Amino acid sequence: MASNQTITAVPGIEVGHWTDLDAATGVTVINLPEPNRAVMEARGGAPGTRETALLAPGMKVETIQALVFSGGSAFGLATADGVMKELAAAGRGHPTPAGPVPIVPAAIVYDLIVGEAKAPDAAAGVSAYQARSGDPVTTGSVGAGTGATVSKWGGFDQIRKAGIGSSAVRIGDATIGVLVVLNAVGDVMDLEGNWVSGPSEPGPGSIGLGPRENTTLVAVATDAQFTKSDLLRLSVRSHDALGATLRPAHTRYDGDIVFAVSCGDKTADLDLAGEAAFEAVATAIVGAVDNG
Repeated sequence: MASNQTITAVPGIEVGHWTDLDAATGVTVINLPEPNRAVMEARGGAPGTRETALLAPGMKVETIQALVFSGGSAFGLATADGVMKELAAAGRGHPTPAGPVPIVPAAIVYDLIVGEAKAPDAAAGVSAYQARSGDPVTTGSVGAGTGATVSKWGGFDQIRKAGIGSSAVRIGDATIGVLVVLNAVGDVMDLEGNWVSGPSEPGPGSIGLGPRENTTLVAVATDAQFTKSDLLRLSVRSHDALGATLRPAHTRYDGDIVFAVSCGDKTADLDLAGEAAFEAVATAIVGAVDNG
């Protein structure tokens, strides 16, 4: 654990990036061990997602094969097609009479204004999946965080680069791992009350003008055995971390989303796990600015 403080500290988790520096965009794939349970909670007013309805409690399919985070706004959702193709070729997916159908929830950030207005496609998803590894996650301006920025509500002269952040916290025998794509409209503050980016001085009507779209995407994974209802509690506490570190968070211009996945059989207290998730998300958000 000491050598890996990222989401891949959770056994079986693999992460791969595909990066386009010219277009300032990219894809990040989180490959998941099976079986697992997953949920999603969106609190921003402008989310862009695919295949997330199945993550609600009570739905038939529980296990998913991967998560995809992409730049390129809604165009970037096509990256999940490439990941599905790779998973199907490996025989992974929900069993059906016609063969396995991979379940790959995806979410996107808006980065079209940062570089060339070019979105990742299915081939980019394939490349990100093929680059997956259980090594400590590369953070900063890579993958889906390549074109990510923060502090956009005060004007273009206050914008700061952000990107991918990742963190992990141990609770007993279990591990909580987090990966964040930080592309927030707001400023960033650490849990000690120190500004990491900002504070900005917003002007009248400055939030969300024109192409200044935003979103923070969060994946929380654990090898503790939790139900979907338990995972929703982890999602709530993870969103609390966004509220504590992003000023403001969950605006109508943000697509803030938390995915929470249980992919193990360890035992952990749910409330302690929630506090670990809070700490890990906050650490990853601050790290995304430091490394961006």
